[in-house]
Amino acid sequence: MYIHRIAEKRLRQLLKGRKIAVILGARQVGKTTLVEHLIQSQKYASLNFDIEIDKRRFLAAAEMSPDDAILSLGNPEILILDEAQRLPAASRVVKGWHDAHVSANIAMLGSSSLDLLAQATESLTGRNAKLRLPPLLFEEALSAQPWHSATYSQSVLLKSFQEPLHAFLVERMAYGSYPEVVTATDKRNLLRELAADYLWKDVLQTGLVKNPDQIKRLLLLLAHQCGSDVSYNELANTLQMARATVEHYIDLLEQCFVVFRLSSYSTNPRKEVSKSRKIYFWDTGIRNALLNQFSTDGLRSDIGSLWENWVIAEAAKKNMLCNSPYDLFFWRSRHQSEIDLVVKKDEQIAAFEIKWSRKKSAGGRAFANAYGVSPGIITSANPFVADIVFNQL
Repeated sequence: MYIHRIAEKRLRQLLKGRKIAVILGARQVGKTTLVEHLIQSQKYASLNFDIEIDKRRFLAAAEMSPDDAILSLGNPEILILDEAQRLPAASRVVKGWHDAHVSANIAMLGSSSLDLLAQATESLTGRNAKLRLPPLLFEEALSAQPWHSATYSQSVLLKSFQEPLHAFLVERMAYGSYPEVVTATDKRNLLRELAADYLWKDVLQTGLVKNPDQIKRLLLLLAHQCGSDVSYNELANTLQMARATVEHYIDLLEQCFVVFRLSSYSTNPRKEVSKSRKIYFWDTGIRNALLNQFSTDGLRSDIGSLWENWVIAEAAKKNMLCNSPYDLFFWRSRHQSEIDLVVKKDEQIAAFEIKWSRKKSAGGRAFANAYGVSPGIITSANPFVADIVFNQL
């Protein structure tokens, strides 16, 4: 079944415009499904550069004049180039077609920003518009549930559907929000497949990883340390790798939309930690698949760190869909007072403690004293966390 996405409105505008639409996101987050759903009433052609015959067809068209090239591809209104990072020459060719004002609008889809984004920035400067698509937000995944109705407001759901809403929240924390996983019956095996195959395809095919086992061990450590400070030196010592290699591998994982980093917020380095960072998974299902821990028990031993990752990922996904107008941080004083999430837009800030159950900490008081902002508390009582976070600014 098709799950409606918040990105539909913006993507529809991109596909109608004359700029080349560059859509980025991890494998299996629904990029192709989303694009094809929006243009199903139009004439389109789709080439997937993971498929050799499609790649050869494109390269043959590249040898023709721009108009003849589009004609050879079926003269579509919209041309979709999927897994575009697999063909380094694609951006240069598409640039030539765009400058020749071909009749087709062009969308380039990629599951890694390593090559495609760099080429698009260099070759397609001023000619492209980008959209980054994350796994489903909670509200998007919720819309696919048989007991949910589009007419329900959040207040109605929180009041009248507490039990199914909480059960669905715990399921999303355990299995994540890849579209196919949300609707699948056998979620565990599908996630294991994603973590074992799709997750590595972009990272390993870059040719920038000399030892695949090392990066897998690194990811396993990151899964265990979710929500904690990450020390590159400690990771390097544990894995018996050079620190520079650890940093390089984390860069690769970030650019392939597996993990993302949160820096520490500080305006007073003497009193606050300013150089620490935390690393979170875009999808908690992938994190749990790496650990082989799919429990939906609210008392599981890692429930606090899992809830923290899920909340911060929800905020990061919503921010990504809004074209990243907010900066996200965590905060810690030299006395170890801590705030899990600080959100900044221009000169405004909001802060949040993330607790599975309502437990205030000294961190909230310390942050309020330092910045005059009283942190809110995000608990599992309200799973619509993206709205909680961004409605404060």
